[in-house]
Amino acid sequence: MRSALRASVISAVMLRVPHADTFHYAIPFLSFLPFVAPSGRCVSGFGVLTNALAADDTPETFIIRLSGDVIDAIKADKSIAAGDINKIIVLVDQKVMPNVNFLRMTASAVGPNWRQASPDQQKRLQEEFKTLLVRTYAGALSQFNDQTIVIKPVRAAPDDKEVVVRTEVRGKGDPIQLDYRVEKATDAPAGWRIYNLNVMGVWLVDNYRSQFAQEINAKGVEGLVASLSDRNKSNAAKPQGK
Repeated sequence: MRSALRASVISAVMLRVPHADTFHYAIPFLSFLPFVAPSGRCVSGFGVLTNALAADDTPETFIIRLSGDVIDAIKADKSIAAGDINKIIVLVDQKVMPNVNFLRMTASAVGPNWRQASPDQQKRLQEEFKTLLVRTYAGALSQFNDQTIVIKPVRAAPDDKEVVVRTEVRGKGDPIQLDYRVEKATDAPAGWRIYNLNVMGVWLVDNYRSQFAQEINAKGVEGLVASLSDRNKSNAAKPQGK
């Protein structure tokens, strides 16, 4: 029997509804949990940070500082801690999303079809994908608590521009593999940015690519834009806390 934590992470990966024209997408809670440093010391807050994290962060401290920023914001607002989804959406949009390379993530998820999309379609795909991820991050954040993440030692050279930060989510039951692919930003703001996520051996962008390809093959790029838009409208219409 899988633990509740394991089931929760699985449910937050991505779910496709096989009999429907639209997809259910989700992304795990990732950066919203207390962390345990490699030494095993629990870290639950890191002070107030700006949206652009320190340019001299290592990949490990980037993930820790990003999480601490979110944790501090939750502690500072009782309504967020109580699950106010609208405030959580604002928190995610302000604190987490500036540290994600959405252009790269969207282009990679769409795959070769990205080059076939018009500039307007690319713009709308990126906007809808971001809206989707913000909402699903926020939904996950409203449901999870009391887990910790252990950051494993990073195997990379000091001058590497792309690094995998490997972590484990620990709570009740078996630990869950949760890894981040991060890149050194080449534009402002300086620092690291997330561009892919691995949950229990599945890289999410790769999984999106497979599902997006099916949608594009069936209905074209415009059909994918419409599916993402419909899903975002459906999410926005749900009662708070649902």
